[in-house]
Amino acid sequence: MAYDRPGEPLVLGVPRAAFRPSPVFLALVALLVTSGVMAWHRFGNVRLDVFLFVVSGWLVSLCLHEYAHAVVAYRAGDRDIAHRGYLTLNPFKYTHPLLSIALPVLVVLLGGIGLPGGAVWVDRHAIPGRLRHTLVSLAGPATNVLFTLLLVAALRLGLAGGGGSGEFWAGLALLAFLQLTASVLNLLPVPGLDGGNMIQPWLNPQWRRMYDLFAPYGFIVLFALLWNPRIGGAFFGAIFAIADALGLPPDLYAAGLDLIRFWQG
Repeated sequence: MAYDRPGEPLVLGVPRAAFRPSPVFLALVALLVTSGVMAWHRFGNVRLDVFLFVVSGWLVSLCLHEYAHAVVAYRAGDRDIAHRGYLTLNPFKYTHPLLSIALPVLVVLLGGIGLPGGAVWVDRHAIPGRLRHTLVSLAGPATNVLFTLLLVAALRLGLAGGGGSGEFWAGLALLAFLQLTASVLNLLPVPGLDGGNMIQPWLNPQWRRMYDLFAPYGFIVLFALLWNPRIGGAFFGAIFAIADALGLPPDLYAAGLDLIRFWQG
């Protein structure tokens, strides 16, 4: 076994520490569990409990979304991604902490939208084959889809079995709704977002150059379009239809959105 420094083994030339979950991520998981228990038992200020539960849950899912991108890219050939810290699940390693963490949380609080957040830089030149590039981009949204299904299943089983507080289930319903919006948004074929990046390798050179030209602005354009009443209304109409099909109670996730705005009452 190879070693980088005395006592530290290497995995494919990378220190094993590059694969360990960071203290920041572990603290977020601890906050998620603690606030969830507090909301379950209605301990203290339950609105604050739900706020912490939803925000920490959203940040944990964001970390796992980006980790999925990173680990698939690593397996596909980008070994340097481990040196950039993306395999430690540390959100502060993302390329734009303000856009990756602060803005998505703000949009969650104000608009109840699971906006795509964190960004990991992948060395596309180190990954051979168009299919692998598509799989790297697909990995993140697939994580959101999985979270959506798991949270909806937990919600339906929990409500059928009883127990816990109504505030806890409202927070869980809101988390499921946020994952659903993130799943749909990330799969849209918008330049610069995961859905667009999935198809980019398959474009002809001329269309690929146009794509690369618009990719840096795709996030901003999407954000602006969602605030347009007609476009935003159509988008949320589709989201509500999918939520209904999954059996996600609209009154419950609406109550969760009201609860996390604890400063309003």
